[in-house]
Amino acid sequence: MTFLLLIYRSLRQHLLSTVVTAGSIALATGLLLTVWVVKTQSQELFAQTNSGFDAVLGARGSPLQLVLNSIFHLEASPGNVSAEDLQFITRHPLVKTAIPIAVGDNFKGWRIVGTVPELFQNIEYVPGKKYALAEGRLFEGTAKEAVVGSYAAAVLGVKLGDTFHPYHGLDLVANPDVHPDIFTVTGVLAPTNTPVDRVIWIPLAGIQTMAGHDPKHATEVSAVLLQLRSPMAGIILDQTYNKQGNRLTLAWPIGSIIASLFGKIGWFDQVLTLVAWLVALVAAASVLASIYNSMSARQRDIAILRALGARRRFVFGAIVAEAGVIGLLGALAGLLVYGVLVTGIAAVIRREAGVVLDPFVWQAVFLWAPGTLVGLCVLGGLIPAVKAYRVPVAETLAPVS
Repeated sequence: MTFLLLIYRSLRQHLLSTVVTAGSIALATGLLLTVWVVKTQSQELFAQTNSGFDAVLGARGSPLQLVLNSIFHLEASPGNVSAEDLQFITRHPLVKTAIPIAVGDNFKGWRIVGTVPELFQNIEYVPGKKYALAEGRLFEGTAKEAVVGSYAAAVLGVKLGDTFHPYHGLDLVANPDVHPDIFTVTGVLAPTNTPVDRVIWIPLAGIQTMAGHDPKHATEVSAVLLQLRSPMAGIILDQTYNKQGNRLTLAWPIGSIIASLFGKIGWFDQVLTLVAWLVALVAAASVLASIYNSMSARQRDIAILRALGARRRFVFGAIVAEAGVIGLLGALAGLLVYGVLVTGIAAVIRREAGVVLDPFVWQAVFLWAPGTLVGLCVLGGLIPAVKAYRVPVAETLAPVS
């Protein structure tokens, strides 16, 4: 009890420095946890997100751009696929399913994608799970109707029976070019926690024949989402389109293409991690400085403790423990900092990419990161602890003449 009381009184006596030091440790802990969790979960979830497809066929260009545009509904389409190429790939013996999509419009910044009802009727977006409607029904094949993804519907506040005019282009601008066509919301998809939730879906013909679009492209599509019959099919089609052809691009396999994206921006994660560790080192140094600078004022108290029978190792342990307690308080507060940071970042990722992080699922980093920071603080307390260990009792208690 004497040991704990000594630590408590010291922390209370130097409350301001304790709070500031623990705050810096909390910031370091929150940053480190956020960077680590967002990095690992984003890489895993983005690589796993393929909406149930093995490959994407599109205009000649970057496979990464094709995947981002067709699967994640980001970026712009590199071009169009002709009706002849669509029919060819649909009938190809190596292709199990081919789902065409067409893009080019938005409503209040939310992308409108044209497709066929088979996407929602036949495709498992993850193994064992097909798309389902939370309410309403699917659009008809050629009708001016729309099915809205759950997240887009929630943000837009749309409901069954609502109507809207599509805006031309993929992004919301100050003065949008509004199409005269009127679409009616007939259904809202159940949540999937995939990019599908961010999209307003309309019939393929609805976007191909929309007023204001070039009639020459009325039979073309932006891309074709493919399910292949075997892994060998991907190799053969890759050879056909990417190695020998010069008009179209086959983005395959989707997971590897997304993994290459994270490989390109991996340096950014490393920079953020380095910053977090630098903050942690500064926090540990501040623990050292805070306790060390208070040692002059504590020398007489320490000498009195020694005179009353406290051993050197008791005093040494009390100073080290004080540093550890400051680190522990900061690490615990860091979990709150992490909660605030990761909640905001997860919301941005969901809004922009449709991928839903689960930042509070248990990971080993929740144990080793705070533990490492507490350990750094303990190391920072060793030097002032050694100084306390060496306090001369007789000289310190001798009266000043």
